Amino acid sequence: MTTIALYSLKGGVGKTTTAVNLACLAAADGGRTLLWDLDPQGAAGFYLRAPPGRKHGGQKVIDGKVELGRVAESTPYPLLEVLPSRFSNRKLDEHIASQRKTRTVLRRVLRPVQETHRWVFLDCPSGASRLAENIFDAADAILVPLIPTPLSVRSFEEIAVFFARKKLDRSRLIPFFSMVETRKRLHRETMELFSARESNTCRCIIRAMSDIERMGVTRRPCAHFRPRSEAGLAYRALWNEIRSKVEAP
Repeated sequence: MTTIALYSLKGGVGKTTTAVNLACLAAADGGRTLLWDLDPQGAAGFYLRAPPGRKHGGQKVIDGKVELGRVAESTPYPLLEVLPSRFSNRKLDEHIASQRKTRTVLRRVLRPVQETHRWVFLDCPSGASRLAENIFDAADAILVPLIPTPLSVRSFEEIAVFFARKKLDRSRLIPFFSMVETRKRLHRETMELFSARESNTCRCIIRAMSDIERMGVTRRPCAHFRPRSEAGLAYRALWNEIRSKVEAP
């Protein structure tokens, strides 16, 4: 099993739309896939048409009262399951703080699905928290979407500093550019400078596209609904690149 987190200190950077599309593509490639929506907004579950208001949310999974794999919901896409979020997920930090060994709670919770799933995607809330530290501990790769602007780049640098301070494996951080507008000189220059400095940056970018914005209306991943569209092809290229990174020896 490989666990991939979509994480950013900043919100509004295309994190959830990317998580949904990559999870859809991973499942389409033949691997049983679980997308765990950890964000209280619940957008990933909404995109995948997960039924709202289910009895078991992230709190009971964290508390060990139910197993992760037993409460995941099926989706319209073969081999893809989702554990939708609830607004009560905003209190996950409190539940993690009440556990023993607070920095490894998420790793323990993920253990039961190691033998049943090929891929697990974590759609993470923005910000620094105990949950974020658990994500850094449990994930094999942390994908960090960046809008090519100075503030977004600075947020990545803050994550990198945290990794260095905690002596975490920085090679697990995989930045990629999202919501790119190539007509903007600032975007082009920022991508060029950042990519030259950060060798693990993905070559594939996700431009700002109406098909991605319309996911909130269609509630279908571009990668499945319109696989030959510019958005569908971009997500496929990004997934192929990320998969090559995480599967490399």
